[in-house]
Formats: sequence, structure tokens, C-alpha cells
Amino acid sequence: MSSLYYISIVIFSGMLCAKLLSKIKLPNVTGYLIAGVIIGPYVLNIVPLDAVKSLGILSDAALGFIAYGIGSEFLIKSIKKTGKTVIMITVFEALGAVLLVDLAMIFIFKQPLPFSLTLGAIAAATAPAATILVIRQYKAKGDFTTTLLQVVAMDDAVGIIAFGISLAVAQSLIGGSTTSLAMSIMKPIIEILLSIVIGIILGAIFSYIGKRVRGENELLSLTLAFIFFAIGISLKFNVSTLLTCMMLGATITNLSSNSSRFLSIADRFTPPLFIAFFTIAGLELNISVIKSVGVIGLGYMVFRVIGKMLGVYVAASITKAEENVRKYLGLALIPQAGVAIGLSLLAEKSLPPEYGQPIRTIVLAGTVIYELIGPLASKYALIKAGDIK
Repeated sequence: MSSLYYISIVIFSGMLCAKLLSKIKLPNVTGYLIAGVIIGPYVLNIVPLDAVKSLGILSDAALGFIAYGIGSEFLIKSIKKTGKTVIMITVFEALGAVLLVDLAMIFIFKQPLPFSLTLGAIAAATAPAATILVIRQYKAKGDFTTTLLQVVAMDDAVGIIAFGISLAVAQSLIGGSTTSLAMSIMKPIIEILLSIVIGIILGAIFSYIGKRVRGENELLSLTLAFIFFAIGISLKFNVSTLLTCMMLGATITNLSSNSSRFLSIADRFTPPLFIAFFTIAGLELNISVIKSVGVIGLGYMVFRVIGKMLGVYVAASITKAEENVRKYLGLALIPQAGVAIGLSLLAEKSLPPEYGQPIRTIVLAGTVIYELIGPLASKYALIKAGDIK
């Protein structure tokens, strides 16, 4: 069956389910995810597993646009105002999740150190996409939303570095690594720096060309070409698509006097792409893995959330951030998806099966839970913070 057939099914079912669930005031993204689960290979099998794999290009494209939008929030004058607070919160919430999951696995669940360190590192990753869509749907605005956007933007960089270090230590403890510990630690840092450099270069080129483009259609075409190129070159060099596209958006915002025109024009293209992205994410959620993770998997899910909330609370208290940031920002950091799944795959390949396979299963099960409850938690946090009217 043609991929276009499945794309139409994906978009239509996502729209329909979101519309139905809006009657009980659930976020659209929850509807898209549930639609994907229902029509996917693990429930009704309307979209089979081989078709899901063929739709990956849509997910890559949507993630690039999401990251581009996040980057557009990184105005230098705004960062000067909130920079210290955002950096502290990002580091504390990410490492809070890592530390709490590590300690829980080692001392409560009596798991081996290599397993505990690797699983704990994956706990740092937060999926920004669901939170971004909730913000867009409800037109959330305010200091809380600005801080949240900046934290989710930086979170994955911290998470990837933490994972690189933890995996290197785990491999060293097992004795199965063929590369030096220093090189294993440096690899994720180099990848992040390369993503940033690529994004800045592309953003500078776009800003130079973009100010000479007058027509809206030409500008839309140019924007799509640059975002697609940023995604493609990131995949080619195996660096973070999220960070590259984020830096593309951030560079355009800070270099262009008319950046709002460049950034808003992409929004004309994104609505069906976002519906497809989250419905495809639902297709990939295998609910049956939940029953196989046991008490250790449940512990991972619970202690990750507690770690993030505690990390936010401590950092926000130290930096004297607003009370609503202290109390509610952690709730908006629950979603976990693409980056975490990618890291779990890397763990499965890099560690012996007795460690790698359970880690992948636990992370996949966590993704199912986090992606379904995460948008609800984000909406609740934004309401309590007063940014959704």
C-alpha cells in the first residue's frame, strides 16, 4: 500500500480523535497519540509495522520544525535576563533525575552499577515536542512559558552529555569497551558542538539571503529548504537534529531585524506535520511492554519524575525564581520520547544483553506512560502558573 495512503489515514485519525477528546478538555496531542495507538500495529493494525517505518521522514521533518520554533525563543536579551536561572534549572532537573534513578536502582532495587548508571542517564532526557504543542494549542504566554521553552531546549544537550559519560563508565566497569574512557566522554560533547556550529552557519546564511527575499511564497520555499537541509545534514553526520535546527532558529532570531517574518511563515506549513508526528509517535507505542517491566520499570518512571521536580525546586530556590516556576515547572518536563528511545537503542548495542535489553524495555514502557500523561501534566502546570487564561 502507498505511503500516501497511510499518511492520509494518520492525519485524519489524529484530527478525529483530538476533536472527540477536546469535548472532555484533553490536549490535542493526547488525541493524536491515542489515535496512533488505536490504528497502529499493536492494536487494530490499520497501519502495519512496515508502514510505520516508512513514515519516519515525516517524524524527522516535524521534529526539525519543532526545534526551529524552540530556537526562535532564544533572544539574547531574554537569555541575559533569565540565563542563570534557566541554566541552573536545566542542569539540576536533568541531573536530579539521573541521580535519583541511579540511587533508586542501586540501593532500593539492588541493580548492578553499569545497569543503574546507564538507565539513570537516560532519565535526564525530556521530549520537548508534546509540551510545545500544548503551549501552541492554548496560546500560553508569560515568564513561566518562556522559562519552560528555554529549559526544554537545553535539556537534551545535558542529557546526551550525561548519557555519554555514564555509558563510558558503565562500559569501563564491564570491561567491554574498545575505546578509551576519555574518548567515550568526548564523543557526545563533540557531536553537540558540531550541531551548534552547523546550526549557526546555516542560520547566518539564511539571514543574509532571507532579507533579500520579498515574496511570501519564495520565503516559505527558502525556509523549508533550509530546515530540510539542516535535518538532512544532521542525519548524515549523525549529530542532533534537535540542536542543529534549534540553533538555526536562534541564529535567525538574533541576526535578522525582521526575524518574526521568517519564523511565522513556517507556521503555515506545520499544522498537518505536527498531527502526523504525534499520531506516528502513537503508532510506535507498544502498550504491551508495560506489563513486562515489573517493579524496576515502575521505579524508573516514578523516581525520574520526582528527580526532575526536586531538581527544579532546588535550582529555582537557589536562583530565587518565581514561586510558580518552583512549584510547577517540573510537571511540564515529564514527556520523554525520541531522544530517550535513541539512547536506549545505543545502550542495547553497547552493553551486554543482560543490561541492554531490560534498559530498552523499561525506556519504551516509560515512553508509553510519559507521552500519554505528559501533555496533561504540562497543561495543568501552565494553568496553575497562570499562563493559560
